[in-house]
Amino acid sequence: MALTDSALPLHAPAPLAPGPTTMPSRRPDSILDPGFNLTLRPMKYPQFFEMYRGAIKNTWTVDEIDFSDDLVDLDRKLMPAEKHLINRLVAFFATGDSIVANNLVVNLYTHINAPEARMYLSRQLYEEALHVQFYLTLLDNYIPDIAEREQAFAAIENIPSIRKKAEFCFRWMGSVSEIDRLDTDEKRRAFLRNLICFATCIEGLFFFAAFAYVYFLRSKGLLNGLAAGTNWVFRDESAHMNFAFEIVNTVRNEQPELFDERMASELTAMLDEAVQCELQFAQDVLGEGVHGMSLNDTREYLQFVADQRLVQLGLEKQYGSKNPFSFMELQDVQELTNFFERTVAAYQVGVAGDVAFDEEF
Repeated sequence: MALTDSALPLHAPAPLAPGPTTMPSRRPDSILDPGFNLTLRPMKYPQFFEMYRGAIKNTWTVDEIDFSDDLVDLDRKLMPAEKHLINRLVAFFATGDSIVANNLVVNLYTHINAPEARMYLSRQLYEEALHVQFYLTLLDNYIPDIAEREQAFAAIENIPSIRKKAEFCFRWMGSVSEIDRLDTDEKRRAFLRNLICFATCIEGLFFFAAFAYVYFLRSKGLLNGLAAGTNWVFRDESAHMNFAFEIVNTVRNEQPELFDERMASELTAMLDEAVQCELQFAQDVLGEGVHGMSLNDTREYLQFVADQRLVQLGLEKQYGSKNPFSFMELQDVQELTNFFERTVAAYQVGVAGDVAFDEEF
């Protein structure tokens, strides 16, 4: 007869028989699960620790950005259509990185269990908070009218083109919010779709499109403070995207069965939907006629970026478009080089010591 709670023995249980010296193998309940080893020794994924070290070297603060020239440009140099572009852009910035930060905490950190990868995610969360502060400072400087600023903070509610992008983010990234454990292949695929949406569509397309508007204005000699801050954000976001792709590639090597034809079809459709969302935003941003930046060129650029993301995922290009924005090619090469040259003394923080990845405690 089974014992009731009141009939349980009061004496201490007999000691367990000696077991194996290592924990038994088990099917992982998260991505990149090291099993019961939650320490950095031995290090299973040293590439993520190196990414963390690299991120530490790229340290900057919002307080060092000078917006004084921007205020003159906003008051005296920008045309009405360009002012409309900027208002829409900072309204998107006001919500975009907050969505990313929430996904980092709620979904990515929960299900990526490798301690060295979590170190990078912790650093990334700090950087996303820094971006939010940067965009808040933009709003305070660029939109002094309190009522207009409140409208910008409520962009998800009152600007349809931004609401569409937010709904896209919530639908794809929120699809795993109810999942506690990644204990089936279907749940792992859902998580990977979340991560890939984050890397390719949000960081890799929505923000890269936003950067294009900033660097277009800079190419005209406008808003240098915005461009200076965006240089640092650009560097951060590129690193975040590369980290996510490294996670995807590592999982692909460990569990190739997750990347089947259905997954490829879903990811291609996801990116196409993201292009359509961003194109609607472009129609809004450029709707008043910004001289030198056409909707057709912007569409070509979005398709070009989407093709690059598909290639990074090991998938076929869908558009065959070329980059029509020469100022973005300059950004990819010269500006980042100049950024590193300019900030080595002021921002790079040294990381001392070597790490042996096969060392035991």
